[in-house]
Amino acid sequence: MMSLIAIALLTGQTAPAPAAAPVTGASVGPVTGAAPAVTSKFTLDTPIETIEADAKGKEVLTADLGGDVSQHPMYESFKSMSLNQVAPMSGGKITDDVLKKVATDLAAIK
Repeated sequence: MMSLIAIALLTGQTAPAPAAAPVTGASVGPVTGAAPAVTSKFTLDTPIETIEADAKGKEVLTADLGGDVSQHPMYESFKSMSLNQVAPMSGGKITDDVLKKVATDLAAIK
């Protein structure tokens, strides 16, 4: 079965280069007894190769996208992109529902 990312790439569309994040200074406030908020290890904005490098992340992508995306012949072309970047190029194959499922499953990885 061809993965959804593979289908997106076969449409021949390309994504714009990701914009550089602005660099801003941040001040550190007083230390309080509150613990920092727990955030998920991966999001839909994490590069696909970063998710694939983690065993649990790879399991999520394989299960939710219908195949091992790292085995796609064009993996080198899209591995640095995020799912949010690939989805608009999928021709509707990576739907909002698919993204929600992936996001939920990635959020469970700590």
